[in-house]
Amino acid sequence: MTVLRTRGLGKRFGGVHAVRDVDLTVDAGERRAILGPNGAGKTTLFGLVSGSIVPTAGTVELFGRDVTNMSAPRRTRIGLARTFQTSRVFTGLSVEDNLYLAALGVRKGRLRPVRTRGDAKLREAARSACARVGLERRLAVPASELSHGEHRQLEIGLALAGEPRLLMLDEPAAGLSRVERRLLTQLLLSLERDVTLILIEHDMDVALVVAERVTMMHDGRVIVEGTPAEIRANKFVHDLYLGRGHAA
Repeated sequence: MTVLRTRGLGKRFGGVHAVRDVDLTVDAGERRAILGPNGAGKTTLFGLVSGSIVPTAGTVELFGRDVTNMSAPRRTRIGLARTFQTSRVFTGLSVEDNLYLAALGVRKGRLRPVRTRGDAKLREAARSACARVGLERRLAVPASELSHGEHRQLEIGLALAGEPRLLMLDEPAAGLSRVERRLLTQLLLSLERDVTLILIEHDMDVALVVAERVTMMHDGRVIVEGTPAEIRANKFVHDLYLGRGHAA
């Protein structure tokens, strides 16, 4: 099954083509990295796919459905989840409460003064997401007390709390230490195959280990697609993006 398909997708901001004529196909269970320098159009592409940005050209299909004119909340409810470059964690709440609210939001639930059977299921979903990102021992800890790496884990947990079929991560390794990047890589590799993963990442040591296929963007266009090995061996990509250390 094809999880994501875009055809001729484009976005203009005035006279600037942030994304232009992007054809992208991602199959179920795939691990795909979207790479490129700052300004290449990667985050705008994420916005077009998730519904937070309206395209000026082209179409978006999710799970076999044309969602070009579908709102972002509806795309979330049919199985898409994403993270952002800036944190959306409620630092005054516990890890569990953050995850509970994420699960509640996806299911169009409402906060109630009295717990119901539905609330118990949402709490179970929150604890499950917490375990999936390795924070099960931090459930009761306020998010403000988490390390930067744990914040990143929680952000992924927030996306997983809605049990998505497509998970889109925007620079999950940004600002992480070497040890934290290694833990993040292990976390992403451990995700079940019923979740399709697309990530934007500048850290090649993370992206090229996690991804099975790579899409390179430049000036809003897709310029190269291939396996991590093909990307490493591509002289054009090497000269523009990866640097001498990634030539082998």
